[in-house]
Parts: sequence; structure tokens; C-alpha cells
Amino acid sequence: MTFLQLINEILRRLRETTVSTSAESDYSKMIGDLINDAKTTVELSHEWTALRSTVTFPTVASTKTYALSGTTQGAILKEAMNDTNNLFLQPKTKHYINQATYVSAPVNGVPDCYAFNGTDGTGQLQVDLHPTPDAIYQMRFDMVVPQAELASDSTVLKVPHSPVVQLAYGYALREKGETGGISAAEQFGVASIALSDAIQIDANRYQNELTFVAV
Repeated sequence: MTFLQLINEILRRLRETTVSTSAESDYSKMIGDLINDAKTTVELSHEWTALRSTVTFPTVASTKTYALSGTTQGAILKEAMNDTNNLFLQPKTKHYINQATYVSAPVNGVPDCYAFNGTDGTGQLQVDLHPTPDAIYQMRFDMVVPQAELASDSTVLKVPHSPVVQLAYGYALREKGETGGISAAEQFGVASIALSDAIQIDANRYQNELTFVAV
């Protein structure tokens, strides 16, 4: 569903007049804010298929810190690879990277591990690679990245729309007060069921991630 369709979905449930644009009135703008609040809650509740993507970048010789393009602080890393050398990068602590880079004799070579290192000036996650690359290597980071806040009328919601609609409707009922229909408390129960059902369906696509193997 588009952002505008989501707003009108909530407005109809509230018995309010639908709008032709998300910014048509202060009330439609508020409903849009509540939808974005609900979207964030739903996105952070599960590693949704629709939010999975691969961030790739080439290294630069003697440069150890790289931004993961398009990521935000809500992004989750699934796994990382040095695609050039066909090996998985191992996660390490920042202390390990500091020890290897600044305390021990600095080593440049084929990167085989990484550690997160804050964010860049635009809020994108950064990683340090170790050893510091001595040439160009192609890196692959498989991520779960939340969608940017909905703003344009035509922007399509990536995660399942049902739990977002149900939760945003609950937020709107709580803000508006009793309307003679379902209460906000009851609606949050409906939203919880909708979210649980959506997670169950999506999780079925990655059954192997729910299987524990002795190593």
C-alpha cells in the first residue's frame, strides 16, 4: 500500500473524510506521523524479507574504515564476506581492532574480520576492516535495513501493511478518545495478533535461521 492509501485506510476507520494528499490537513499529517510510528515498531519486531539487502563496496589500499551505504542505526547485519577471496568476515570487538592496528605492529593484507565503528556524517553505519586492505577487495554485507520514513504519497510500504494499519489505528484511537466503537486497548490486541501472524508467515521463508546446530 502507498503512504496515501495507508492514511485513508485509517481515516475511514475513524469515520473521517479521506484526503487526496497526505498533507491536505493537520489531521491527515498527524495520521501520517502515527503510521510512521507504527511502521518503525513493526520493522524493529522482525527481520523482514522485504527489508533485506546487500551492501557492496570495494576497499581502498591502506583505508580501514568504510560506510555501509544506505544503512541506518536500526539496520541489522546478517553476515559479511570478502567476495574477492571467497571468505566470510569474522566479527571482532573494537578493542581487538585497536589492539591489532595501534598497539601491535600494523598489518596490511587481506581483510578477514570487521568491527562496527559508529556512523558517518550522514548517519550510515561504519565498519573497520582488519587487516587494513593492501589492495582492492570487493566486500559484501548482507543487511536488514528499515525503510526510510514515509513522506511521499506514492511511496509503497515495504513491510506487511496489515500490522502497520492495525497498530496505527490503535494509536489514532488512543489520541482521539472513545468513538463508540472499538477501544484503543482492544485495537492494540488486534494489532498484536496481526503482527504475530505476519511474522509467522515471513519467518517461514527463512526456516534455516531458526534451526540450531551443535558445533
